[in-house]
Amino acid sequence: MSTTGKSKILLVEDDSSFGGLMRDFLKMNDLDVELCTDGEAGREAFFRDRFDLCILDVMMPKMDGFTLASEIKKFNPDIPVIFLTAKTLREDMVKGYKLGADDYITKPFDSEILLMKVNAILKRNTSQNAREKQTVFHIGDFEYKNSTRELVHPTAGIAKLSPKEGELLRMLLVTQDSVMPRSAALKAIWKDDNYFTGRSMDVYMTKLRKYLSHDPRIEIRNIHSEGFMLTVREE
Repeated sequence: MSTTGKSKILLVEDDSSFGGLMRDFLKMNDLDVELCTDGEAGREAFFRDRFDLCILDVMMPKMDGFTLASEIKKFNPDIPVIFLTAKTLREDMVKGYKLGADDYITKPFDSEILLMKVNAILKRNTSQNAREKQTVFHIGDFEYKNSTRELVHPTAGIAKLSPKEGELLRMLLVTQDSVMPRSAALKAIWKDDNYFTGRSMDVYMTKLRKYLSHDPRIEIRNIHSEGFMLTVREE
């Protein structure tokens, strides 16, 4: 968030004319935007200031968008990233999403669509940031008290979760209705992302699903190659 109270966007686009038009359009819609025209300038800007979202062109001089995104995500894994590209190669899209991209937009595109995507991501992140500070969560028929790691159900009673179970459930609740990246959970809870910690997390997911099975509306979905998503089905 900038000093003006507006969400601050880092836009890195090597076509200065196109980038200028995007910057001006986003500014007209109440966003604070800094435009850089190559990857190295984008990196310098990112480490100099604080941003709420990054929009990165993939093909750029000096440093491509994927490399820049990798450096950004190492410093702040939670910052949203949108990739812009003139190509529609599946391999590029997969690479972008594996780096933690929130969206991938192919040129040419409708500026209104970009604005809607930006606002949706910023709104989601604001909601997640608020949930990060919660100590008590309500999901379906359950109440989860993070400070005591107690999962309370009106008929099944109280389940006392282990530290890893509790933190895993908290991360799922914070990202409810969105993907909780598998690698982010492994690094946060197990401090490493490898085959053995991944198998361990799968065991803990099975335990959480068993706890939550007292409310059949609750589901923890496995999103292939990405992570997990906790949802509550409406009746």
